[in-house]
Amino acid sequence: MDKKVLIVDDEHHIRILLEQTLEELEDEGVELLSAGDGETALTLIEAEQPDLVFLDVMMPKMNGFDVCYQVKKQLDLKSVYIIMLTAKGQEFDKKKGEEVGANLYMTKPFDPDELLEKAMEILGIE
Repeated sequence: MDKKVLIVDDEHHIRILLEQTLEELEDEGVELLSAGDGETALTLIEAEQPDLVFLDVMMPKMNGFDVCYQVKKQLDLKSVYIIMLTAKGQEFDKKKGEEVGANLYMTKPFDPDELLEKAMEILGIE
């Protein structure tokens, strides 16, 4: 079964950066999806059930915490691994991320190599 990764950020240049960072996953048969807001992300997650989601926190329509909460607690999609990406690295935000079911919390600016490494580890790619 092919693996899927969803990139969610309202900033176009961040989505592009993430796509470029993760594009070598496509060589491993991973499909990269992207969304520019929380509502679109939620629809895509329900439809596609990606293996991994890089989810921005601060977004229009629906923030990352709300998306994560819906995916983990209401849709009960425990198999979707969610990494919250945010410029806010405060403990409060990390705690909130944990409460809504985020698997991991990374702050921006992120190290592209670390991000790719983490994605490969989660997806089980050597």
